[in-house]
Amino acid sequence: MMLKWFKRALLALLLLFLAYQLWVFGLVLWWKWNPPQQTSFMSLRLAELREKTPDAQLKYQWVPYERISPNLKRAVIAAEDDGFVDHEGFDWDAIEKALEKNEKLAKRGKPIRGGSTISQQLAKNLFLTPTRSYVRKAEEALITVMIEHLWDKRRILEVYLNVVEWGNGVFGAEAAARRYFNIPAAQLGAGQAARLAVMLPNPRKYEKSFGPRLAAHAASVERRMRFSEVP
Repeated sequence: MMLKWFKRALLALLLLFLAYQLWVFGLVLWWKWNPPQQTSFMSLRLAELREKTPDAQLKYQWVPYERISPNLKRAVIAAEDDGFVDHEGFDWDAIEKALEKNEKLAKRGKPIRGGSTISQQLAKNLFLTPTRSYVRKAEEALITVMIEHLWDKRRILEVYLNVVEWGNGVFGAEAAARRYFNIPAAQLGAGQAARLAVMLPNPRKYEKSFGPRLAAHAASVERRMRFSEVP
């Protein structure tokens, strides 16, 4: 009897899992042509903001690929994923280096660093949460495969630049450009783009404190930008 109930429970879990994957697949397909109105990260941050300010709103404005400065596209690729146009969603060399570095960092009690590509980060932003777990990483990998197979690189970069978090309640290139430089995303210069790009690993921290180390990193990204291949 117990075995029978166990099999039924297992089947139910499997059906739920498949239903969720179909829902994700449907949204990924829809977003191939339509801008996301809200992502998982946006919902999470909005809920956090409304705990303090009930009528809080996110700063988010979708702009097409052509209205995002080429400087920002190059800077983000240089800073986050310099093999973006060549890989199929996973940069195995970067992952291996990240694992080696994390082993050393763990021994020193320092924060773990990721080796995620732009495609993986987009999957996480659209559907998942910032929490770290093997289950989340597995789901992130599945969604990354869907995105890479359904979208071209230009669409991946377009959606990423429009939905990625750039500060507390600030999402996307247009909102970020206006928040930090009071200009539209189309007008971002090389230095401004590099500064935005290096904020991405921890935007809510760096919007409050942009110290000398981060400034030096931005200068390094600015020097490397011209080598970035943009879709």
